[in-house]
Amino acid sequence: MTLGGIGLIATLAVPAVGAAVLAVLPGRFDRAARITGTAFAAVTLVLAALLAVGASDTWIGYQLDAAEAPGIRLWHALDLTWVPGLDLRFQLGIDGVSYPLVVLTALLTLLCCAYTWWRVPAPGRGRTLVALLLVVEVGILGTFLALDLVLFFLFFEVVLLPMYAIIAVWGGEDRQHAARKFALYTLFGSVLLLVGVFTVVTAAGTADLIELTGGTRLSRSTQIAAFILLAIAFAVKSPLWPLHSWLPDAHTQAPTVGSVILAGVLLKMGTYGLIRVAVGVAPEGAREAAGVLGVLAVTAIIVGSLVCLAQSELKRLIAYSSVGHMGFVLLGIATLTGTGIQAALIGNIAHGVITGLLFFLAGAVKDRAHTGALAELGGLRESTPRLAGLLGFAAIASLGLPGLAGFWGEAFAVVAAWRVGGPLWTTLAVLAALGGALTAAYLLRLLRRVTHGPASPAVLTLTPGLHGAELAAWGPLVLLALAIGLAPTLVLGYAEVPVGALLEAIR
Repeated sequence: MTLGGIGLIATLAVPAVGAAVLAVLPGRFDRAARITGTAFAAVTLVLAALLAVGASDTWIGYQLDAAEAPGIRLWHALDLTWVPGLDLRFQLGIDGVSYPLVVLTALLTLLCCAYTWWRVPAPGRGRTLVALLLVVEVGILGTFLALDLVLFFLFFEVVLLPMYAIIAVWGGEDRQHAARKFALYTLFGSVLLLVGVFTVVTAAGTADLIELTGGTRLSRSTQIAAFILLAIAFAVKSPLWPLHSWLPDAHTQAPTVGSVILAGVLLKMGTYGLIRVAVGVAPEGAREAAGVLGVLAVTAIIVGSLVCLAQSELKRLIAYSSVGHMGFVLLGIATLTGTGIQAALIGNIAHGVITGLLFFLAGAVKDRAHTGALAELGGLRESTPRLAGLLGFAAIASLGLPGLAGFWGEAFAVVAAWRVGGPLWTTLAVLAALGGALTAAYLLRLLRRVTHGPASPAVLTLTPGLHGAELAAWGPLVLLALAIGLAPTLVLGYAEVPVGALLEAIR
């Protein structure tokens, strides 16, 4: 076992051990348990970041020349016997596509765990909440690292129950309905994913994603059937229009840390799966469905923006904004071009950073004012100018202002669609650009309603200061939104080689 393989195992094992430790600690040590869980999350972030050490875009474990190079250029890999009777292996690996998502997952989990030091939502029991966050982290990290299709499915499903519990126990007044809706939609997607995985593994005779990438083991008809199943399954998780209706309820009712994890990284499991599994394993199906995906993506952008313009609740507006932003990600994927897929990858990271920050800020506003109604939050800058300023920064980053993280993914997705050319894709590019203008409209409306004007009664009583724990949780996201906006190579530099390898494999 190489040092990189040990690092992969450790990145999954540390949060799993942390969750187990917290589960056996007595309830009277609640604060100590939260601190302990945060320490495990911090170690996980360090391990995740160190996975870039010694990275090189080679073909680890494969004796192949350049003409036979697989579509996944691994930095580090681990391949152990798992279920010999079924020829299943415990395969993990990391490359430039998955690495930024792994680090983002570890960072947001750490920030959420640290946030619980200061505030634990009713009914308390912060020890259990942090343990569930660590279990969710294991599932998300495993999804990004798995190179066996069956193992990918199992990690994909690990997230369901702990996230359901986070919403159902620590959520708002209508939390039970939101949690059930989240579970039902996710189970629907899981069934389709299982059937898709079974179809691929049975037809190809292997679950190895390295061997499956490129679709050479599958007939054209099998690829089309598999892509339809996999794409719908991942569309539920992303979520993509019209399978998005669980998202606003889940975000609105989830506690702040639950909303941050949901928006920041859980949605990315779907778009990552589209790139790594659906497109990589069934490229013929992807080419056949590209136009349909492009139309659905642009519909999501337009519909999401129009719905946001009519929203009157803060968290619900931010939740619906994710539908539009993930539409840009899907549009980039649908083009099946290097520019488009890189747009999707940087769009994923930018959305995780910015929307995670937005939900942290929305939670802080609701906790202070005890309401999320936009009509009752006017004049926020009069009583809490620092909070209003941060909300303004996050909103401007989300609308895609050049120089901030949100710009690159949306701009590149439109450019990629335009470059594909033809009446359909040119029209989609124009409509997506229009959707970008609508995004600016609803976010500026949000700022006008919340931060400007005379202070409302709910806002007048607020204290101007910010807690140190809040600044510690929000600060890294503010810096990342600025850093990625000014230096997109922080993400795109990792993605260039593996995206090129993937496109070469699926041609």
